[in-house]
Amino acid sequence: MNIVLVGLNHRTAPVELRERLAMDACAPEQAYHDILNRTDFGESIYLSTCNRVEILAATDDMDEAVTQIKSFLASARGLDVETFEDALYVMETREAVRHVFRVASSLDSMVLGEPQILGQLKAAFREAVDNKATGPILNKLMHKSFSTAKRVRTETGVASHAVSISFAAVELARKIFGDLAGRKVLLVGAGEMAELAAEHLRAQGASDIIVANRTLERAVELASRWRGRAAALGELPALLVEADVVVSSTGAPDVVISAEAVRSVLRARRHRPLFFVDIAVPRDVDPAVNRLDNVYLYDIDDLRSVVEENRAAREEEAVRAERIVDEETIKFLGWMETLEVVPTIVALKDKAEHIRRAELSRTLSKLDSEDPDLRRSIEILTESLTHKLLHDPIMFVKNAGRRPKKDFYLDLTRRIFNLNGEAGPKSGTEEKE
Repeated sequence: MNIVLVGLNHRTAPVELRERLAMDACAPEQAYHDILNRTDFGESIYLSTCNRVEILAATDDMDEAVTQIKSFLASARGLDVETFEDALYVMETREAVRHVFRVASSLDSMVLGEPQILGQLKAAFREAVDNKATGPILNKLMHKSFSTAKRVRTETGVASHAVSISFAAVELARKIFGDLAGRKVLLVGAGEMAELAAEHLRAQGASDIIVANRTLERAVELASRWRGRAAALGELPALLVEADVVVSSTGAPDVVISAEAVRSVLRARRHRPLFFVDIAVPRDVDPAVNRLDNVYLYDIDDLRSVVEENRAAREEEAVRAERIVDEETIKFLGWMETLEVVPTIVALKDKAEHIRRAELSRTLSKLDSEDPDLRRSIEILTESLTHKLLHDPIMFVKNAGRRPKKDFYLDLTRRIFNLNGEAGPKSGTEEKE
């Protein structure tokens, strides 16, 4: 049994094509019903996100599996294979396993180290399991991919540096305040990046979000999203007194928050630190604000420089992460190789257990004593002897699975222990008789 992966992602296909091949999020049952009925492989997983569409399968016929996956994608979405074939990548066993581990560890993502893909992969696996589409090989592969991702996040810093403008703002705020729990956030304007920054701040424990906007209706809409409160831009002086973090992103042509306005509230603030994130272009906050005591101002260029530094740091950490992925790939492939020896090990154990039970029954039938403790002691003795005698042959078979000539060693083991049911030579006693 081998593993094959067929798919496309943000590097090989435009979003228009990815959308056409994506799984219908509302009908995963139908997708798996179609996969299982239109293909010969018994294990499959359909991973569909905004950046990738991939189908993973366990199969004993790689070429046929690839053909069937392409045919399924085409028929399920009403497309000709030629429409998307040039954008597809096809990976077999080693390459496929490594790719899955890299995806789970966010080493193949558009944003290196982003955490969302691991949750998406877990959700895809859950859907496959719910629809009885997986088996021992892909189940093991998925669980191993999750533990690999955990190793990468624990042992490297690939996800510990902010690489988005909004999250970089939050990271800087945390450096200033240490802990954002209980901090008040003031949004001035309602730009997209300001919204994202507010979401990150909320996630980090910011307790109260105030939205001040030129259009009050928009302020009310956003404030309700975060269980905050709305305000008019004319209320800014009073709002600056209570805010800890100010995120500004209006479309105003001139400065919205002057240095004088900030200076006038410092006494009322009792010199509590005030952190400004100015994401607007043209800038909303007077650069002179940065010269005031206990006031910190970062504009879009400051944040971009932080992002670039962090992206470089992530790429350095990614080298270590790739080494972990390679280690785990080798371990998983080693496990796959041992699958070939399982039938021989099972046959060896079954034959030994059959002999043990037969000899135990014969011995107990001739035993004068009916003492249950004695009989149980004899049974435990035979079990112990069997396990100890089988230990070395089983280890030999397991190691054979990792050798280049494993077929030879497996055949040798089956012949030595007569596991194929062939008639062996008569014993010396039988020859004499």
